[in-house]
Amino acid sequence: MSLTKRGATALAALVLAASTAVAACGGGSGSQASGGSGATPAGGAYDVSSKTITFIPKQLNNPFSDVMLGGGKDAAAELGFAEAHVVGPLEASSSSQVSFINSEVQAGTSVIVLAANDPDAVCPALKDARGAGSKVITFDSDASADCRDLFINQVESKQVALTMLEMVSEQTGGSGKVAILSATANATNQNTWIQYMEDEIASNAKYKDISIVAKVYGDDDDTKSFQEAQGLLQAHPDLDAIVSPTTVGIAATARYLSTSDYKGKVALTGLGLPNEMRSFVKDGTVKEFALWDPAQLGYVAAYAGAALESGAVKGKVGETFTAGALGERTIEEGKTVVVGDPVRFNADNIDNYDF
Repeated sequence: MSLTKRGATALAALVLAASTAVAACGGGSGSQASGGSGATPAGGAYDVSSKTITFIPKQLNNPFSDVMLGGGKDAAAELGFAEAHVVGPLEASSSSQVSFINSEVQAGTSVIVLAANDPDAVCPALKDARGAGSKVITFDSDASADCRDLFINQVESKQVALTMLEMVSEQTGGSGKVAILSATANATNQNTWIQYMEDEIASNAKYKDISIVAKVYGDDDDTKSFQEAQGLLQAHPDLDAIVSPTTVGIAATARYLSTSDYKGKVALTGLGLPNEMRSFVKDGTVKEFALWDPAQLGYVAAYAGAALESGAVKGKVGETFTAGALGERTIEEGKTVVVGDPVRFNADNIDNYDF
């Protein structure tokens, strides 16, 4: 595969800043782009040798996104896309992705794969992209269903919420005051998980003694998340647990707790990367957390885009496509494709994982 750089247009300065960040996290220069050699792709029937695909994460230089994008680029290489790009904002704000989507429309990109920071803010631009002929795949964090073709979901959303709630219940003895440190206030995936947690607490007697006393947002920024964790304990010194459904937030919170008087007294769980959380599990700051393999999200998203672009599927519920080494996937209600179940990581198994 060759490495090329897409020329910047009206947003040259912004794209250049984002491209520099991509180089730092992925080893390329400019917006990362890979070209297919024209050989028969591993995707088999998906002929995308003349097509382009661009991945737009919530933000660049995010460890979770880096792993997810790695899976996407691997799949794009297997499939034989003519070019595969990564572009995106340096901060996960509500409207920060719009200019990048617009640039992809101008470039005539065949497949756009996006993790939405704000489902409403990106919708008009995604509609323009679809109107111009691009296939739009969302992954990790969805946009409104009428603005995209398919959503690649890591796992059924309610299961993510129930897993986190079960872990915090186990770690607090089934009762206590809980705070949530999330990503951005408008993040679709985190907000959905939090709502399911709240609904389950309200309706399931098993969790009647658990109360969510605060919700704060670290904007998937390490420094801000650290400060928000510190602020939570200052505002709620009798807190029993913090749930952070974001890999940036849980790592920053663990770092704060590990050197504070709250270590071992305030439980911390949520969604994290094993490589970032390993030391905190081993030193007793964190007992257990969960996640799925982020690389599989990007991998399946690229194959879904290829299946749509090649005409192998139309995006209808019930259709199936082959996602390379991960096998067959089915388009479910809401035009959603589910990748797999979450894994719970603890001292007994964390050394078995490397991502």
